Amino acid sequence: MQAPAPGLTIIMPVRNEAQRIGPALHALAPLQLRGVQVVVVDGGSTDGTMALAQQALGHDPDLNPTSAGQPGTSLVLSSAAGRALQMNQGAQQANAPVLLFLHADTQLPPNADALVAQALASGVRVWGRFDVHIAGRPWMLRVIAACMNIRSRCTGIATGDQAFFMTRAAFDAVGGFPNQPLMEDIEMSMRLGHLSRPISLRARVITSGRRWETRGVWRTVLLMWQLRFAYWRGAAPDQLARLYQ
Repeated sequence: MQAPAPGLTIIMPVRNEAQRIGPALHALAPLQLRGVQVVVVDGGSTDGTMALAQQALGHDPDLNPTSAGQPGTSLVLSSAAGRALQMNQGAQQANAPVLLFLHADTQLPPNADALVAQALASGVRVWGRFDVHIAGRPWMLRVIAACMNIRSRCTGIATGDQAFFMTRAAFDAVGGFPNQPLMEDIEMSMRLGHLSRPISLRARVITSGRRWETRGVWRTVLLMWQLRFAYWRGAAPDQLARLYQ
């Protein structure tokens, strides 16, 4: 008897996440038991991330290859590098009517599937995101997270750290994520904003503060504001990606 198709697909773009991919996927195991599909899209990792993802999901790529045609089957895919490309490829292989895009260093609430289903149930709004908590030692990370959540509510713009979710119909209607190396989440928010205002869930995802801790909290904040302002002024994403690196 064929299993029912999932109601939610979680798409996780990864690249060189060997230290995080195992715990990230194990954290999703309870959702998988409730029928959530997980699609991992590797963007050319050189540290064994893809093999670890297959192991965590119980795949043997030689003896038991996965199939996008089997409803609910979790997948590990290979893609060219680029978060937008990876997320779009994952969406192409998803079986569910609702898509959620999750970073490997971000953890969902335990009942994320129910929260998303309830949020989209009315059909009035077709996309949304979670509030975010940034894990880390610097106290400023809590302030940064609070500002991100408030700014997102005011502007209708979400970031990838906030775990975008949307209906498949909305994803298709805007043509997926733009093929650009940076600010794909900002551009996607603006595209989806033509369909509806976002649903801003107060339930929090927990994301790693490694970017801020590694590069310096204030330096990272200033850099991100500079990049967003430059993008708003029309700077090319390729140019901004070089500055971000």
